Amino acid sequence: MRILHTSDWHLGRPFFQLALDEDHDVILAQIDSAILEHSPDVLIIAGDIFDRAGPPQTALTRLRDFLVRATANPGLAIVIIAGNHDAAAQIGMLGVLAPIEKALIRGPLDAHDLPMVLEDEHGSVAISALPFSYEFAARACFDAENISCPADVIAAQVNAARDRVPAGARWIVVAHSFVEGAASTDSERSLSRTVGGIETISAEIFDGAHYVALGHLHRAQSVGASHIRYSGSPLAFGFDEEGQEKSLTLIDMAADGSIETTAIPLKPRRQARTIRGTLEELVAAPVGSDDFIRVVLTDETLQIDPMKRVRVLYPNAVQLSYERAERTLEERLGEGRAAIDDPETLVSDFIEFVRGEAPGEIDTQLVNTLIHETRQEIQA
Repeated sequence: MRILHTSDWHLGRPFFQLALDEDHDVILAQIDSAILEHSPDVLIIAGDIFDRAGPPQTALTRLRDFLVRATANPGLAIVIIAGNHDAAAQIGMLGVLAPIEKALIRGPLDAHDLPMVLEDEHGSVAISALPFSYEFAARACFDAENISCPADVIAAQVNAARDRVPAGARWIVVAHSFVEGAASTDSERSLSRTVGGIETISAEIFDGAHYVALGHLHRAQSVGASHIRYSGSPLAFGFDEEGQEKSLTLIDMAADGSIETTAIPLKPRRQARTIRGTLEELVAAPVGSDDFIRVVLTDETLQIDPMKRVRVLYPNAVQLSYERAERTLEERLGEGRAAIDDPETLVSDFIEFVRGEAPGEIDTQLVNTLIHETRQEIQA
């Protein structure tokens, strides 16, 4: 059995107010190509298809067009679950776009959902799709008042799903959760609405599954075991994702349920990256870039309208800071202590800050004279 696993598309999401529509089109085209090239038996989209419960029309149209293309492939089954950014009812309605035998689409929580069962030359593979749900909805669904955190929600879902797996079948679980030990990013929303609640779950909850296709975290990674994996988001949504290689996960499952995992690299239209230097160095660059840019200026003094000047070469520059302001408190305290021991430099820096230029020779002589006289008075 061959599975193509992806998640966290966040259709409709901007990058610092810059639209990502064309960026998503490039990624969806690469997913189309991966389906044609690798011929998976099933495509899994593990939640957060949209960025918010009320996505823009462009996002709805983009998903509709993708599903029309995907469902035209006669050998491809599709599994989709709602994530914490999605409207569960809206995701559930996507089922009308695909023949029931080819699609497993789960939006609202249902304690009696059956798995999709596929066949290959080695026998049956059961796929249980566990949509995201908050604690209060899960209590009503499972009639269990003791559900108080995301781990309890997933445990109830997994236990119900496990009972419906046919005897002897290999088992795939699709879930949207935060497994303990995984690396997160700044752009993920909390999974718990309980004040002070713990949102992580243990990998042991998935005992018995041969592959766990996870959504929610944007970094591609395995956690707890090699068969419990996040595909990661196909695009970066913040600068803390800078340098991450985005990918799809291709899984080949053997007769005994063991898996072989391959990352299929994705090539985003634009990267999120940081440029660093003085303003004059940056604006003197021979070529610019359409990437999403975070600017860190190393100038010691504030510059006049720096973002406007930077955007001549980098039109998608969205964030600017000064390296000096980013120094840690300990580093700044250290600089302060050093300055006390070097009053000449301290006064010189102050004059330069006020005037916008370094002190002249007469200024320096006057400062040095006053400091020398002060030292003599202290020693007397």
